[in-house]
Amino acid sequence: MLDKEGIAKRIAKEIKDGYYVNLGIGIPTLCANYVPKGMDIVLQSENGILGMGPFPYEGEEDSDLINAGKQTVTLLNGASIFDSAMSFGMIRAQKVDLTILGAMEVSENGDIANWKIPGKMVKGMGGAMDLVASAKNIIVAMQQVNKAGESKLLPKCTLPITGVRCIKKIVTELGVYDVLPEGGFKLLERAPGISVEHIRKSTAGKLIVEGDVPEMILD
Repeated sequence: MLDKEGIAKRIAKEIKDGYYVNLGIGIPTLCANYVPKGMDIVLQSENGILGMGPFPYEGEEDSDLINAGKQTVTLLNGASIFDSAMSFGMIRAQKVDLTILGAMEVSENGDIANWKIPGKMVKGMGGAMDLVASAKNIIVAMQQVNKAGESKLLPKCTLPITGVRCIKKIVTELGVYDVLPEGGFKLLERAPGISVEHIRKSTAGKLIVEGDVPEMILD
């Protein structure tokens, strides 16, 4: 199975030259470290950064430069910093080509739940509501199975919904999936060493497998 770095590395392959990309909190922030060399993209952080770079090396952190998850980041040449209102104006105006989000659950219809667990303290819904409503393309980076061994790819989400029918692609520790318009998780790739049968047992929602499913290529 892939670790969080492996999930981020695989998702980075979905980024195209010239893209403006928003990275959500958690696994998505790791994608900044795996952008293919020579590719010209711009990373956007919803707290007000355009031109975000990879995480700094230890000892080189600047506490005034943070992403939406309050992690210290770097800036690339030509980067700009602005207020949150302008940042969300960019998002709502669909200036962002790709959004990479974490999730607690995704349904087979493409619904996403990623902002609240009932009964637990939450600071607010964050920017996810705007992102799922406005983004042209959303990829979810998530762990497919929770600590109790239960699948988080479900027929229907059990947690409060962030967005409805908005997710098209998912990358987990077990595989890569397309969410089909008619519903269902279509398995596109397997994580190295993971069998289709393992994935079937780890997917509570409708899983669609067609032909031989290749293993991911990470390097």
